[in-house]
Amino acid sequence: MKKLTALLVLVFFAAVIVYAQEAPPPPKPGPEHAKLGFFVGKWTHEGELKPSPYGPSGKFTFTEDCDWLPGNFAVVCHTQGLMFGMTVTGMSILSYDLIQKDYVYFETNNIGENTFSRGAVNGDTWTWTNEAPMNGKIVHARFTLKQLGNDSASYKFEMGAGSDPFALVMEGKETRIK
Repeated sequence: MKKLTALLVLVFFAAVIVYAQEAPPPPKPGPEHAKLGFFVGKWTHEGELKPSPYGPSGKFTFTEDCDWLPGNFAVVCHTQGLMFGMTVTGMSILSYDLIQKDYVYFETNNIGENTFSRGAVNGDTWTWTNEAPMNGKIVHARFTLKQLGNDSASYKFEMGAGSDPFALVMEGKETRIK
């Protein structure tokens, strides 16, 4: 019995030593994740919603605070601003999907909107697309952001139902204030 106990203890410690030696290092963000660094900081946004079948027109302004999630694999943003005469508060997450090899964006806000998009970056231009049901139809959406430098960007948002062409529904600009 003593030999069996000694053997089990020896096997246990050998397994612990082998496991400890073979543990992989923690993952590190890649160059795709680093590109998300453009969005980190405090931003002001201003723009205009265009009259369309998807909503009324009007001006909007908001601020956005974005920071790295610990580990630098994702950027988390908190927004607050005025749209349609009401305060809109939201949260978004941007990251890179290593399996799908594209960027992901999720947003939710206090007026019940939820958006999940997939995107790509080509040089200084980010393009995000999604589709969702709206009024019984599938609506396609495209958000395009062009970096104008390290601290500013312009953007536009387009939508189209079914096979209809995209229509401009919003355009704006953002400026980093810190």
